[in-house]
Amino acid sequence: MVIGFSILRLLVGLTMAAHGAQKLFGSFGGYGLKGTAGFLEQLGFVPGKRNAVMAGLAEFLGGLLLALGLATPLAAVLIVSVMVVAIGSVHLKNGFFNHLQGYEYPLILAVTALSFVWGGPGPLSLDAVLGIQASGLIWGVAALAAGLVGGAIQLAGRRVPAAQKAS
Repeated sequence: MVIGFSILRLLVGLTMAAHGAQKLFGSFGGYGLKGTAGFLEQLGFVPGKRNAVMAGLAEFLGGLLLALGLATPLAAVLIVSVMVVAIGSVHLKNGFFNHLQGYEYPLILAVTALSFVWGGPGPLSLDAVLGIQASGLIWGVAALAAGLVGGAIQLAGRRVPAAQKAS
């Protein structure tokens, strides 16, 4: 069971880090800061470059921290926050399923990150090696709340384009 949870934590963490690298560096076929900034401005996140840097850093750092099992609650806060923004600004209107660009995939990433706070990152993590015991119900609820608030603040500052208001 330890190996399975460690593989899951590593896979989700590296997936998030790769998404961040797409935004920050243009890696893995991503659009880099310039392309991501333009997309985010179309969604109403102005200035686009600052928002692209923040989204990219949240995904990249949150993903790396989760993969390493280091500062796991912080990793979850970063991932939940950026996934709340993705769901609220892009995916929610498309329903649940991913094949329709729905919120299924970002929801699974966020809940998986949180599950490692509630259950702990496991013995094969840097938190365990360093003796950091920041897991359980209180840590999980705190990480969820902080992630939701962080995402909500970003969404509240969004200037929704007129074309999206009409749809």
